[in-house]
Amino acid sequence: QVQLVESGGGLVQPGGSLRVSCVAPGFIFSSFYMGWYRQAPGKQRELVAHFMSGPSTLYKDSVRGRFTISRDSAKNTMYLQMNSLKPEDTAVYYCSAARGGSRYSPVDYWGQGTQVTVSS
Repeated sequence: QVQLVESGGGLVQPGGSLRVSCVAPGFIFSSFYMGWYRQAPGKQRELVAHFMSGPSTLYKDSVRGRFTISRDSAKNTMYLQMNSLKPEDTAVYYCSAARGGSRYSPVDYWGQGTQVTVSS
């Protein structure tokens, strides 16, 4: 069973920063396109940041310039650095892995999610 394991969520004040991490098996990390989605209560899950073919990265418009996706191949770990956080960033953040490198590629594996709450 493939496991993507997120960590690093928590409560942060508006304007603060937080980094979430995702550890994946080696074969996933080296062969799949990985990214971050989020889902707020009552809303659909949405793409936040994703590694794409090219290679390139894709960001949701509202987080571009504030969030940065990165990866450490030596640790099989992907990160999402979130700065200047806003209350509307509050959501469960999910790590994802897809065989395809397009924004329309279906996700093959999901992590269990980590809660990020932005509130004063």
